[in-house]
Amino acid sequence: MNTATATGGEPQGNYPQKFAELTDNVLFGDMWTRTQLKPRERSLVTVAALVAMYRLEQLPFHLQRALDNGVSADELAEVITHLAFYSGWPTAASALNVLSELQVGLSERQE
Repeated sequence: MNTATATGGEPQGNYPQKFAELTDNVLFGDMWTRTQLKPRERSLVTVAALVAMYRLEQLPFHLQRALDNGVSADELAEVITHLAFYSGWPTAASALNVLSELQVGLSERQE
C-alpha cells in the first residue's frame, strides 16, 4: 500500500495516499478555507463534534488548531462543559482531560 503521512499539513500517522490527498486538498484545502465560517468558528464546531462523538484521538490536533485560530482555553473548556449536558458527563470529562494535557504540554514548552 502506498502511504502518506499528512493530515492538515501535520504528521498524524500513515494513511493511504488518496486519503491523505483528500484530507489535505478537500477537507483542509476546501472546507476549512470557505468564507461562510471563519476558521475560529469552524474550530469550535469541529471540537464540539469530536467531543460529542467521543473522538479523543483527533481531539488534541483540533484543540490546538482551535487555540491557533483564536479560541481561548477557557472558551474550549466552556464548550466542553456545555456539551456535558448533551453528550454525557464522561464524554466531557474525558475531553477536559485532553484539554488539560494539552495545556500542560504548552506550558512545559514555554518554560
